[in-house]
Amino acid sequence: MSHTVVTTTTTTRTSDGGFLNPGYVRTTGGILKISQMVALLVAFLCVHCARAWPDWPPFRYFEVVTLWFLIAFLIFFLMHMFRVQGKEFLHYAVGSILVLIASIVAAVKNGGISVLVAGSVFGFIATFLMAVSLWTSYKVSCGSQQTGAFDLASAKPSLAHVQVFKEGHMKEHMALVLCHQMAVS
Repeated sequence: MSHTVVTTTTTTRTSDGGFLNPGYVRTTGGILKISQMVALLVAFLCVHCARAWPDWPPFRYFEVVTLWFLIAFLIFFLMHMFRVQGKEFLHYAVGSILVLIASIVAAVKNGGISVLVAGSVFGFIATFLMAVSLWTSYKVSCGSQQTGAFDLASAKPSLAHVQVFKEGHMKEHMALVLCHQMAVS
């Protein structure tokens, strides 16, 4: 009777444990947040600095929406920089819809004024960037993590799973459980 032993090694690297995370700026999420803030700031400034608005309420709405989400995404960015994680899915969903509506209204009501056209274009760019963040924020991929950690036929943990739990790696344990539940269902 032949026995196979599967050993799974998980390496977790942490930074110095400080409260500031300057490396976040170089991640995809950090770059997306900075891009969103720049696009929203440019869109707001284009509409705010326009000398004459052809129609007052649509552009006031555009200003309010772009400024509101600029401040919200700045807060999210700072939360990630200071290692305070939050749930942003709802904010991205609402922000994408409201900035898209504001950009459509600004594009329709711009009256041919180039600054207002530029503001609506940057509003569409911000909408696209928010949609990308929405898509990437909850993309789950667990397929590569199941390297024999569970015996899926009997749904019992293997030796590697028990070893991960005993060593106190709770995050890895929870990830293995989540991947197992997704594979079973």
